[in-house]
Amino acid sequence: MKVFVTGHRGYIGTHLVDLLKQGGHYVTGCDLNLFNGCEWEPVVRPDKELIKDVRQISPTDIEGHDCIMHLAAISNDPMGDLDPELTFSVNRDGSINLARLARQTGVGRFLFSGSCSVYGQGEKLDLDENAAFNPITAYAKSKIDTEREVSLLADDHFSPVFLRNSTAFGHSPMLRIDLVVNNLLGCAVARGDIRIMSDGTPWRPLIHCRDIARAFIAIMNAPRQAVHNRAINIGANKENYQVKDIGDLVQKFVPHANIVYTGEVGADPRNYRVNFDLLGKLLPDFKLEYSLAAGMEELHKKYLEHKFSQADFDGDQFVRLRTLKKRLSLVHK
Repeated sequence: MKVFVTGHRGYIGTHLVDLLKQGGHYVTGCDLNLFNGCEWEPVVRPDKELIKDVRQISPTDIEGHDCIMHLAAISNDPMGDLDPELTFSVNRDGSINLARLARQTGVGRFLFSGSCSVYGQGEKLDLDENAAFNPITAYAKSKIDTEREVSLLADDHFSPVFLRNSTAFGHSPMLRIDLVVNNLLGCAVARGDIRIMSDGTPWRPLIHCRDIARAFIAIMNAPRQAVHNRAINIGANKENYQVKDIGDLVQKFVPHANIVYTGEVGADPRNYRVNFDLLGKLLPDFKLEYSLAAGMEELHKKYLEHKFSQADFDGDQFVRLRTLKKRLSLVHK
């Protein structure tokens, strides 16, 4: 197939390009390259690369592609809250416009990278795709708005699918440590302590970033009638954890590190345990390759291999928010 990937230079996108190329697909990547220089390891390049804002994609850019995998976004809650207007412009308006262009140019399948954060402060545990939205951030709201508007475009020739991804973790050539698992493990390795800013009770569904990429490919290859215009939680029931559980597992890899509850954010209102039965029903052959423990073991080895230090932990390279703030400040000077 001919696949168009936005955000191909990102934390998940680099895995996705690698897997697509391994599968023999022709890949066009589109990325603003905002985080150029943040690479941890060499990345696999697409067959064709566009360095441009997703809001500027033209019909000629995407013509002839069979599938769009749309990952590009202001990519998490803190970054989204930094500039909510920009978040909605990129994540919502840019995504809706791209879907419309895809429909107009005959791209048959449009896979949108959503998030389980749309459930926000969950009203109950084990939230399935029919659970009420309870967003508490601009990032989550932008994902909900996009799902709603893009679903209206679905027809016999245009098939959108909305992947509500669990919280990502794990090794990537474009490492991020502004994610709960990577942050706690990185803190333990670099500083010698495990600093949990909440009270440790909130639930999070977790998934390795490479497994998210694998889910995109599985849904691209799935029968149209199975996934057409569906929202699908991406993860596994056994991979729901409380933050304190993550801290305990980190301590097994770094035994000398003490767990410290800083209380900086108090009781974190983002609390959602998610049900993934629909994914298993629609794609019975798809299974996660990584458990939390296996992904953490791999990442721990990478931290040691790269001699991950406190300078790395405190620096800009692996924290998207710090890099974004710095580059926005340069733009506004």
